[in-house]
Amino acid sequence: MDRNDYYGGECASVNLQQLFGKFRNGAAPPATLGASREYNVDLVPKFLLSTGNLVKTLVHTKVTRYLEFQKCKGAFVVKKNKIQKVPATEGETLSTPLMGFFEKNKLRKLLLFIINYDPAVPKTHEGLVVERDTMRAVFRKFGLEAESCDFIGHAMALYYNDAYLDQPAKPTLDRIKLYCESLAAHGDSSFIYPKYGLGELPQGFARLSAIYGGTYMLRKPIEEIMYNEQGQAVGVRSEGEVARCKFILADPSYFPSRVHQVGNCVRCICVLNHSIPNTKDADSAMVIIPQNQCNPPRQNDVYVSVLSSVHAVCPKGKYLAFVSTTAETSDPTHELDSALRLLEPIEERFVYVTPMFVPNEPGTASKVFISKSYDSSSHFESTTDDVFRLYREITGQDLDLTVEVRQPEDGATATATATGPAAAAAAPAAPAPPAVPTLLEREPTAEELAAMQQQQSPAANE
Repeated sequence: MDRNDYYGGECASVNLQQLFGKFRNGAAPPATLGASREYNVDLVPKFLLSTGNLVKTLVHTKVTRYLEFQKCKGAFVVKKNKIQKVPATEGETLSTPLMGFFEKNKLRKLLLFIINYDPAVPKTHEGLVVERDTMRAVFRKFGLEAESCDFIGHAMALYYNDAYLDQPAKPTLDRIKLYCESLAAHGDSSFIYPKYGLGELPQGFARLSAIYGGTYMLRKPIEEIMYNEQGQAVGVRSEGEVARCKFILADPSYFPSRVHQVGNCVRCICVLNHSIPNTKDADSAMVIIPQNQCNPPRQNDVYVSVLSSVHAVCPKGKYLAFVSTTAETSDPTHELDSALRLLEPIEERFVYVTPMFVPNEPGTASKVFISKSYDSSSHFESTTDDVFRLYREITGQDLDLTVEVRQPEDGATATATATGPAAAAAAPAAPAPPAVPTLLEREPTAEELAAMQQQQSPAANE
């Protein structure tokens, strides 16, 4: 059930008319921006790591049959007020000015250590206990300088502050390994993005839910949450009807008394008529401004994401740039100024601040399970971790992405995964869409591309 008339809630994709309606009190967009229907503007833009947990979940559930992805052309990092490409090939690694020659050799040794590390083989540990020793100790072990540590921690491990340095090294090493694996998947980029915007993700899950007998209701106000004598949620009242349930899963906006604020996220949506300077006219990019490279220095990184018509989110010749960070002052709108200067000239900009909430307690007692708000990071890994947390709270066990999910066929009944109930509710006699390989697996054939476009057309017009 969704009170909105569009999919995705806070993470929706909107057209140009809706964007101006939301931030400009319904003013008409300038004709110079092009047709409204050619825009799919994400309110919470985030890239997907190509071998990250969200992609693994999409592949596992086969939602990828409804999606088409495009690569992000490159990741960049700002050093001394200049945008530099994060190396993605051997040639770029040798020529990058981000590190000196000796530092590159130290990084190579660190990456070899991460790749070869085996908990069961002590000789691969090099005297470190990564579950106990801090990441600062690991950097010291390999003799890396502070600027190199900044690059590794923020551009590869994708941390948005330096808190990780004094925490056990294992999670950071895992994140670096994930980044390298994602890079190896395509050879020149670790990130992908769905065509037509992130709004395609909830639409894809809604379609899959329908195959399994689920119902997705838009424009449905939530009038009352019904509880039993034990204080457990048992239903939702809406427009004179009651939907009975075993538990409720919701975002923080539906249960303000059950969450508390942990900060603010400030974002800016920009419409450009040019690519970002110093990115070799890349049609898409992710730019990280590490906290220590900001002027003045900050406690959190600033992220810039850029998309273009290649991703079917704006007309040809236009670009969408998104800037975000965790607010640190009482005037957060000016905290993005250093990043916005990298994007000039800017045709239109929309700055907004959203509060970030977390649940007060697990939902095991109340049967009300609440997600966390989206953070300012440029990727979905933290959001996917929160989904895994919710699954664990609801079911009492970790989500197993290795279990095969049997897909319903014509007139068949869907069968749940091994970790769910024995069988799901009977689905309507609707055929499953044709299996279409995605860019995650291999390059599609001409026939498969045609099938993708046929599947995508309804989603683009919804």
